[in-house]
Amino acid sequence: MPAAVVTLQGVSKRYANGTLAVRGVDLSVQRGDFVSLLGPSGCGKSTVLRMMAGLIAPSSGRVEVAGGGETGDIGFVFQEPTLMPWASALKNVMLPLRLAGTARGEAERRARAALASVGLAGFESSYPRALSGGMKMRVSIARALVTRPRLLLMDEPFAALDEITRHKLNNDLLTLWEAERFTAVFVTHSVFESVYLSRRIVVMAARPGRVVEDLAVEAPYPRGEAFRTSADYAAHCRDISHALDRAMGA
Repeated sequence: MPAAVVTLQGVSKRYANGTLAVRGVDLSVQRGDFVSLLGPSGCGKSTVLRMMAGLIAPSSGRVEVAGGGETGDIGFVFQEPTLMPWASALKNVMLPLRLAGTARGEAERRARAALASVGLAGFESSYPRALSGGMKMRVSIARALVTRPRLLLMDEPFAALDEITRHKLNNDLLTLWEAERFTAVFVTHSVFESVYLSRRIVVMAARPGRVVEDLAVEAPYPRGEAFRTSADYAAHCRDISHALDRAMGA
């Protein structure tokens, strides 16, 4: 089996206001895997993702990231693009490299390549106010990938986008994943999105958040419209929908 990139053992998180967000989460994500965390609002998906990133600490249990989660090893894409409005797309993508001390010329070269990889070659000088929602998210993804992370964490990045743009970005994300082979953990509310993207879907129940099912999506890559309209895809969506129903009733 490939080595685990991130492992959670008996992880719980209680916030200062007393809310027990997650309890007893055991989860291991292998190198090169694409895993979706699926569940209703309030089930702790984003809390788990933030603990993986080291943005918040667990109240109990252990979170282990291979290599210790050194700077640059982890990329994070938030629900909103969180771009600096006063900076161009190129400078937004250069930011993590410049903060890490990368020379300006090298940072610019890598940022241009990252923007090209998400389909934004020619938009390097554009400011966020001139970009559509989907383009802003592409910049955010490029910024997360420019450090060449081994682990990419994504917190419902496409939830606010229209369906056409969302489908396109799903396709583009899989193309990047197949090319770069980073490990991806993707938070979503969408059964359809989780089945389309993932090799594994971890279904969570709420109050408190916990893992109730861990299911494989046995479908080959690359995936495209033929898969999205196939009987196999519909069957997987039906199975995951039933798992989600069970989780919501747990």
